[in-house]
Amino acid sequence: MLHVERGGNGPLLVLLHGLGATGEVWEDVVAGWSGSWLVPDLPGHGRSGRIDRYSFGSFAAAVAEVVPREPVTVVGHSLGGVVGLALASGWFGVDVTTCVGVGIKVRWTDEELEKAAAFAARPAKVFDLEAEAVDRASRMAGVPIWHGVSEVDGGWAPSLDVRAFGVGRPDLPGLIMASKAEVVLAAGENDPMCPREHLEELVPDPVTFPGAGHNVHVESPSSLHTLLAQLAR
Repeated sequence: MLHVERGGNGPLLVLLHGLGATGEVWEDVVAGWSGSWLVPDLPGHGRSGRIDRYSFGSFAAAVAEVVPREPVTVVGHSLGGVVGLALASGWFGVDVTTCVGVGIKVRWTDEELEKAAAFAARPAKVFDLEAEAVDRASRMAGVPIWHGVSEVDGGWAPSLDVRAFGVGRPDLPGLIMASKAEVVLAAGENDPMCPREHLEELVPDPVTFPGAGHNVHVESPSSLHTLLAQLAR
């Protein structure tokens, strides 16, 4: 089962975090949203349970179980953006009207995929102190998180199921072609994982957030507020 936070009233915004993170990274975004919102921890992350096999489809299927059957806007960061694109296909029964993918990595080398697969096979590291586990979880997420650890035999460990790192390379052209929703791809202008020229291979006019890096939703939530307001017109 997924851990889900929700609130507000009005048009529904679904927010999907990136690999290693938790739903808490969207706190400043939902604070500025005037409608209703739904934020899950993805399977194998934070306070959500683990699943047998991690794929973009299995992530999307799990999220689809907690999203109401009504028109929704989905904003996903990195891995969450790919999951959002999978939901936008309509294959999972979710009525996505707009899908915003932020900081999705477009190009993957064989070496990068091999490193991710090797990391996915490593045993989880256990720490004596909760603070040490929090620090490790935050470094894997790339942003500070506090709900990404759990107490285990022998101490504390990040809650992240590292097998999720083996999810592989997404078929972004195929997902965009299959989308029934308006697709917007965006990234911070200083995002080393997602330069504008890579996004231009997929969409003609990607959105660039000035001054921001990979984690726009944490670094500059107001940039997302502005984009969402523009899309709602």
